[in-house]
Amino acid sequence: MLALLVQLEAACTAANNLVEAVEEAFPQHPDAEIILSFPVGTQLGARVLAEIGDDRQRFADARGLKAYAGASPSTRASGKKSSITRRWVKNDRLNHAGYLWVFSAITASPGAKAHYRRRRDNHAAAQRNLFNRMIGQLYHRLQQDQRYDESLAFPAPPDEVGAAAA
Repeated sequence: MLALLVQLEAACTAANNLVEAVEEAFPQHPDAEIILSFPVGTQLGARVLAEIGDDRQRFADARGLKAYAGASPSTRASGKKSSITRRWVKNDRLNHAGYLWVFSAITASPGAKAHYRRRRDNHAAAQRNLFNRMIGQLYHRLQQDQRYDESLAFPAPPDEVGAAAA
């Protein structure tokens, strides 16, 4: 039991050292300012960057990144039947980070929260849709070298704009 306790102590110390190293190194990365402008913390932002890489030409378009992350839906059609489901082939680590990102966005971003609530007929599908939207925004912000803007990412729906003008 004492040997296991020593191993647990060593693992906790290593994890704390890793957290400190990420907190120190990630903000120095050229893309960190753009990633941290999203509703995501330093640890999760570093994880997302580690999974997508820092080569901005790696994905030809946002659809490629969304498919790689498992955020875009998969449509299967055969004859008269078709189904839209989640993607099975994906980067599981990035997909998991995406769901943590969605949770963070729902709590920190009014636009993301409203978008999630509009799509919430199915919780998992709403999460996937919001992650799809956020990862697409990240792709375009990185390509344009611009920070995240909530008003561009989640513009008010037309019915709310009309109600506000009246």
